[in-house]
Amino acid sequence: MKIYLVGGAVRDNLLNLPVKDKDYLVVGATPEQMLQLGYRQVGKDFPVFLHPKNQQEYALARTERKVGLGYGGFSCHASPDVTLDQDLLRRDLTINAIAQDEDGTLHDPFNGIKDLAERKLRHVSAAFVEDPLRVLRVARFAARFHALGFQIAAETLALMRQISESDELNALTAERVWQEVDKSLAGPHPEVFFEVLNQCGALEVLFPEIFALFGIPQPEKWHPEIDTGVHTLMVLAQAALLTEDKSVRFAALVHDLGKALSPKEQLPKHHGHGQKGLPLIKALCSRLRVPNEMRDLALLVSDQHQNVHQAFELRAETIVKIFDKADFWRKPERLEQLILACTADMRGRTGFENDTYPQGAYLTQCFFVANNIDIAAIIAAGFQGSEIKNALNLRRIEVVSQFKHQLQTQSSTNSQ
Repeated sequence: MKIYLVGGAVRDNLLNLPVKDKDYLVVGATPEQMLQLGYRQVGKDFPVFLHPKNQQEYALARTERKVGLGYGGFSCHASPDVTLDQDLLRRDLTINAIAQDEDGTLHDPFNGIKDLAERKLRHVSAAFVEDPLRVLRVARFAARFHALGFQIAAETLALMRQISESDELNALTAERVWQEVDKSLAGPHPEVFFEVLNQCGALEVLFPEIFALFGIPQPEKWHPEIDTGVHTLMVLAQAALLTEDKSVRFAALVHDLGKALSPKEQLPKHHGHGQKGLPLIKALCSRLRVPNEMRDLALLVSDQHQNVHQAFELRAETIVKIFDKADFWRKPERLEQLILACTADMRGRTGFENDTYPQGAYLTQCFFVANNIDIAAIIAAGFQGSEIKNALNLRRIEVVSQFKHQLQTQSSTNSQ
């Protein structure tokens, strides 16, 4: 029996990156032997065991045979006669098919170390096409290692296109698709994930609402990049620079879905696109089982981002109405999320990447004064029941109006 450290731990160590999880491969052992040594079996489809002390995963060497559609359409064979090379052969990328034995010796039958040095994401074998999940995984690796200069090998990208043109992607479960999206949204360059999916044809299959944005024009005066799909990924990139909040990043990704529904005769204008996008966001989130808090913020950003951009022109009544509709009184953190997404939208345009966004500070101040009304004074004035809510609302409008007037007076004085 021989034990090897495999996969991401070996890869990341060679790249001088922090190693988070360690996976081990056991060659020449049976399940019975593992159980006798105190390991606890957890794998159902193939033998995976937890170490009796540190609970790390140890999997028996195995081979796989394609028997059906999708990620789960494999028959696995694990036995003591499966070799190290045979197990590594079934892995997706050469950089993930490097093993290290207990003496520290590296085993690299598919030249993964060379591909690490050359910054290449390359498939191990032609069996790559048998697992549709690998399209998403490679896109995620491309996003994760983008800053290190990694590129997908041309022949691997061709196989990803082959998978996208088959029915295999449709066999992926919503949970597996969203798991890859969620991991990509947490990374430093989530926009690269979607760029790669678009390059290989998978975006059209898995995210048709986003794919539909490519080729849709916008007014060049405000959007020098013109293409809505390009703008969308620029916004996502800016959101990733502004915050690690995955909800904000997801909202940035889907904030303009409604532009795909704009009548052709009205292009490049997109009247009411924020509201038109709401059913599309709901459909996408339902299909992929997106967490409710992410869905709700995405709907808010789509619905209100145009208003936020025009915040200085809004009446006090409209501002308070937005605060009411978004329920900022109970969930004040959503105001910051909304402003971050809108800042990313403003900066996600060619030439606007470093601009300031004063609307954010303005709405934050408006909310501060509106949220600090003395309710006790309203009650003491004799208001009861629904009268309290109405009086509170009027008072909020009044203080926001006063604040707005104060800013306008100050601005007029400064300009003189």
